[in-house]
Amino acid sequence: MTPAGLEGVLRAEHLDAGYGSVQVLWDVSLEVRRGEVVALIGPNGAGKSTLLRVVSGLLRPRRGAVTFDGREITRRTPEEIVRLGIAHVPQGRRLFPDLTVAENLMLGAYARADRAQVAGDLDRVLALFPVLRERLALPAIQLSGGEQQMAALGRALMARPRLLLIDEPSLGLGPIVVQALMEVIGDLRRGGTSVLLVEQDVGVALAHADRGYVLETGRITLTDRAEALLGHAAIRAAYLGLAVGDVGRPGSQDR
Repeated sequence: MTPAGLEGVLRAEHLDAGYGSVQVLWDVSLEVRRGEVVALIGPNGAGKSTLLRVVSGLLRPRRGAVTFDGREITRRTPEEIVRLGIAHVPQGRRLFPDLTVAENLMLGAYARADRAQVAGDLDRVLALFPVLRERLALPAIQLSGGEQQMAALGRALMARPRLLLIDEPSLGLGPIVVQALMEVIGDLRRGGTSVLLVEQDVGVALAHADRGYVLETGRITLTDRAEALLGHAAIRAAYLGLAVGDVGRPGSQDR
């Protein structure tokens, strides 16, 4: 039985992780609550994608623990973690280019036992991303970048996750497509799905998140409500190119 108040909660505690002799994460702790979007921001190479790989079971940590729904998942396989309710949308989308859009989407449901529910979930995914309905028979390689990102997110949703790990969804996409993707993430949050979002556009990430963590050189250096982080002088200077006093001035690029 899940302990009271822990349903849908991810906790990472004191994680060290890396590759070979290179340590990437140092004593990293964070949590994602039910129905919450949490932004994980920081410079390139800070370890953000590595942290998502640890949570999804693709990389074993050297120290620390990950729990979800009150149970430890640190040593579980990626397949087991998907079945428990966590889906990972990796950077670069990672679709199978020669499979059709429909086949890519259905791969997201491979671990499910409730096969009778899959068709209904496919309809819900296509309602979120109507353009994909017109592309179902096409090979994924023929999709635009935005459509590929929609397909990657749709594939993850076919697993019926309670927690989505999304890595750099806006990479290479135009503002209109990014806004559409963020609106879908907002819809998912309102439906009770939790999201841990890694996003290069810090302004976009924090504008659509409830809370945020700053990861720098493998360590969490700051955490707060998203609104507070948007107004934090160090965040504005390092990631938005603004000082607090610049907000609202002519020529500022506040987002």
